[in-house]
Amino acid sequence: RIGIEAVVYDAHPEIGGLLSFGIPEFKLENSVIRRRRKALENMGVSFVLGTTVGRDVGFDELLEGFDAVFMGLGAYRPMPAGIPGAEVEGVYKALDYLVGNTANVLDMVLPAYELINLENRRVVVLGGGDTAMDCVRTAVRQGASEVYCLYRRDRDNMPGSQTEVSHAVDEGIQFRFNVQALEIVADEAGGVQAVKVVETRLGPPDESGRKRPEPVEGSEMNIATDAVIVAYGFRASPCDWFADFGVTTDEWGRVVAGGNLPFQTTNPKVFAAGDMVRGADLVVTAVADALKAAHGIASYLRG
Repeated sequence: RIGIEAVVYDAHPEIGGLLSFGIPEFKLENSVIRRRRKALENMGVSFVLGTTVGRDVGFDELLEGFDAVFMGLGAYRPMPAGIPGAEVEGVYKALDYLVGNTANVLDMVLPAYELINLENRRVVVLGGGDTAMDCVRTAVRQGASEVYCLYRRDRDNMPGSQTEVSHAVDEGIQFRFNVQALEIVADEAGGVQAVKVVETRLGPPDESGRKRPEPVEGSEMNIATDAVIVAYGFRASPCDWFADFGVTTDEWGRVVAGGNLPFQTTNPKVFAAGDMVRGADLVVTAVADALKAAHGIASYLRG
């Protein structure tokens, strides 16, 4: 609208990133994304899909061929389970599970994300955020025989949307609050057999302001399961070529974007916003930040 030509490079065969592949179809229909793509193309936006920057096209080529570059690469590095047995067969990462399922529903091929089918299996999801809710509700739709969500605090202290939790309850998900996973137990064949947990009680607030879960001595137990999905959230996933182009990251891997103009990085020609700058946050926050970054780019191009 400002009059700047915009070309978007995307590694996936469809636009939208997590909107298209990370958020299940039952929450955000892909037809909404396709309509938005058509509207953007009608405005003059060009999309170069199935192209990974740093592999299929060099970042140096973008810097040479364009007057400014915006990066909206998100936060895709999952928080680890951090418990023994996390590498046992049948333990899955939330994003791998969600993207593989969505690609299958949309009949798209994403080689890095195979379908994980949990039909007729007992499933335990670790975590209490919106991603965990997406996982439990997807497992129900795949036909899992039982679906449990384990969270170390109570329902009032869950980080995700209470509306999403209510939907999950209505769909038959069994919540086990105030329990913390200690270990994933394998059977003789090396597959998941159970999750060993301990009950917790809420103590004084931690650095986030929420009450800290404290284990209750002698309350350990096993919850039998055939599959475990780890949904503990995501961290920034910086590219290994950032430093080569003067793009600085902080100790958490987030891109530093606080230059003279909104969301300008330490390379004045490069701007960034969204989860790769803030850390994992909401879609609406990323959209709002990107709008400010666009005005920053316009100011940069005007000198």
